Amino acid sequence: MDRSYLTLALSKGRLADQALELLEAAGIDCRAARVESRRLILEDPDAKLRFIMAKPADVPTYVEYGAADLGVVGKDTLLEEGRQLYEVLNLGFGACRLCVCGPEALQGRLDRIPNKRVATKYPRVARDFFELKKRESVEIIRLNGSVELAPLVGLAEVIVDIVESGRTLKENGLAVLETIAPVSARMVVNRVSMKMKADRIAPLLAAVRAELEVRRSRTEERRHDR
Repeated sequence: MDRSYLTLALSKGRLADQALELLEAAGIDCRAARVESRRLILEDPDAKLRFIMAKPADVPTYVEYGAADLGVVGKDTLLEEGRQLYEVLNLGFGACRLCVCGPEALQGRLDRIPNKRVATKYPRVARDFFELKKRESVEIIRLNGSVELAPLVGLAEVIVDIVESGRTLKENGLAVLETIAPVSARMVVNRVSMKMKADRIAPLLAAVRAELEVRRSRTEERRHDR
């Protein structure tokens, strides 16, 4: 693979669309990534720019090992993967929370349940929260989908999952019991690339940072007008 390219790893789906919109607003030509294709690597030979379309959980791995110079991925994935890279920008979109959730009857009583079973897609995050922060011994049960089902069928007392609107929780008689961390999309950079390709990465980060400031200013103006 040509190392003269600047390579960005993007999470497939909505996060990639929002990342491309932000990059384009910052003046970065992303037409190569907009091409309708099943290809997983999209290149702009003139701009020496390459886009890798990957599963969200894999983006930090591509960046850590240098297969990508930069990446855009959710904070929840970064916390779970624990990769060695630079987290340089909070992009703001994809906002939600990583939470401990369970039956509403457990509100205010979570600490009273010994040896809890915790079902989650985020075993590292869950273990760190309960065993390191709360000093509790828990049994982690890894699930890959419909985590809300676990407390309903008695598989686990609580779950750790991302919460956006909370609608799915409410419809299943569950509630947020504790918030672990706020989550949003982040831009990350490979540690070696940050030095070796600083002439290309630094201007890109400056352009994105400037666009984020413009967006924040607009948001503040709208709040003030209300």
